[in-house]
Amino acid sequence: MKKTFFFLSLLLTLAVAAKAQSKAETEVAAAVEKLKTAMVDGNKQALESIAATELSYGHSSGNIEDKTAFVSSLTSGKSDFVTIDLTDQTIKVAGNTAIVRHKLSAETNDSGKPGNVKLGVMLVWQKQQGQWKLLARQAYKI
Repeated sequence: MKKTFFFLSLLLTLAVAAKAQSKAETEVAAAVEKLKTAMVDGNKQALESIAATELSYGHSSGNIEDKTAFVSSLTSGKSDFVTIDLTDQTIKVAGNTAIVRHKLSAETNDSGKPGNVKLGVMLVWQKQQGQWKLLARQAYKI
């Protein structure tokens, strides 16, 4: 009986450990949340701090923005996220690079025109000077 209990406890511990995120995955998940909040708020300082200087931000329309255009679009109201909901998120970390995939559902108010979007998104994050920075993003319509 003791052996069975020990074996079941060991299996449970291994299952929980396998599900747990690594420290880097937890940090990247926090960076994704920070990005999401900054995009909804249109917070220029937060957007500039989370985006890498070399940012390549791809929209589902095929439009690609650099860091300056990305920040300007969100702070000017040209691209306005009222709400953002992220689901089915996966995070894979390899060294100082992370790939995040998720589904994004959002209410928008781009240039004062209400709308809704449902997108698949891939984000590429790079750890720069101890901080996870958004290096690239590509969205596609679902």
